Amino acid sequence: MSRVSQAEAKANRERVVVAASRLFRENGVAKVGIADVMQSIGLTQGGFYKQFASKAALVEEATVKAFADNLQDLVALDEATGEHQAAWKSLLESYFSIEHRDDPGSGCPAAGFAGDIARLPEHKESYAKGVQELAEWIAPGEAGLAAYATLVGGILLARATEGTPLSEQILHAARTAATDAVEGCQPDAGKVAAEK
Repeated sequence: MSRVSQAEAKANRERVVVAASRLFRENGVAKVGIADVMQSIGLTQGGFYKQFASKAALVEEATVKAFADNLQDLVALDEATGEHQAAWKSLLESYFSIEHRDDPGSGCPAAGFAGDIARLPEHKESYAKGVQELAEWIAPGEAGLAAYATLVGGILLARATEGTPLSEQILHAARTAATDAVEGCQPDAGKVAAEK
């Protein structure tokens, strides 16, 4: 048997976390087994326990990574647009799109993990930290929390009603409500999250 180098092991671990994050958001933690995650990236289930103590450890790492990646993307959006309000408008357009609604595996981590984390108390602290950081990217304080709650609730309802005319109405209404939730906030609110 050939041994895997440390670099290969690290790369494989990263692949497992990325795949798990996608599959958990897509199908739910309870419906995704370790074998599913490993098979999705062409690795054997036996290799899992060389990298992770348990499925719970993988859930934790996948959740943390999803939020960190999302925040990194938003900070990059700020940099690309050069202005937080422009980044916010860009986020709203993509967040409340049909594509985002129909692709939970690569979508919002707060929406993708919400149902599972509510039943997995050992992961609530890291989930809450991720929600707080993303809300702060939107706007400081309650305005950011209200807007983020509107985003997450809107996309969850739109996904639940997909295939009915109500789904697209929800996307439109939630986009409008989220826009209104941060009106009058500081235009550089995203810098709060970026500076952390």
